Amino acid sequence: MNVELEELYQEVILDHSRRPRNFGELPNATVVVHGDNPACGDEIHLAVRFGDDGSLDDIKFTGHGCAISQASASMMTMKLKGKSRDETMSILRTFHDLVTGDDDMPPEARKLGDLQLMEGVRKFPQRVKCAMLPWRAVEQALQQTSGEATISTEVEDQVM
Repeated sequence: MNVELEELYQEVILDHSRRPRNFGELPNATVVVHGDNPACGDEIHLAVRFGDDGSLDDIKFTGHGCAISQASASMMTMKLKGKSRDETMSILRTFHDLVTGDDDMPPEARKLGDLQLMEGVRKFPQRVKCAMLPWRAVEQALQQTSGEATISTEVEDQVM
């Protein structure tokens, strides 16, 4: 990552962590997933309301944690709102590859928009869990049709 990109990464992370988008309660949520990262204390409560067609009609989060987890959740909700389940899973897989891969940025990462800037966390393995926490929560939400669930970064499931 070059110096200019590194500075942009830091600016975007700080902006989203200080002023998270889609932060707050979601009345009439279809699914609520509570996630935690015991290693650093990050917590997220992700609420999703699915549309009649199964798309993510609305998505919001609450919780607290480090700048990376909060920024990742904020950026994720902006990217996924209104997306179909298939689009959401495709974006989730691409994001996972972006932050966990050893190679250069995957070509499909261009579709991530600003989320591409999260590539910088791959240099810090402990931070990957922070960035992935909200994504694991949305993955769990997609596996449910209603109700609540709890996930933890301590249980490492492979993202499909």
